Amino acid sequence: MAPSSSTRRSEPLREFQLRVGRPTRDLAAAVAFYELLELPVIASFEDHVGYSGVVFGLPDSSGQLELVSHEDDLPSPTAEDQLVFYLGSPERVETEVARLRSAGFEPVAAPNPYWQESGAVRFLDPDGYSLVLSPEEW
Repeated sequence: MAPSSSTRRSEPLREFQLRVGRPTRDLAAAVAFYELLELPVIASFEDHVGYSGVVFGLPDSSGQLELVSHEDDLPSPTAEDQLVFYLGSPERVETEVARLRSAGFEPVAAPNPYWQESGAVRFLDPDGYSLVLSPEEW
């Protein structure tokens, strides 16, 4: 539902940081997967009120991916739960695909045909979340 005219901002929100949090069954395996992409770890925590986690910068701290392990929060990804990395060239996609494949991960078909048509490659992380590597640039 769109905000009413009385609650709309006069200026768009321009500067902010975004963190996407995801639960994980196996924190070490999920961290190892995203470390293959050489993302910087910008924070981590262990057993903070039962939660442990790692925060990656995407690619710096203005965008963040937080992986959290807690016994009550189990991952339940859908086909549309995806991180899309717009890498800007087919060569960069090939480099990252080779890195993931050398670690034993294989690409999987995306349910949305747009990704194959655009030259993107999809992987599933250890919890079944989609990582899409796109040659496009935004």
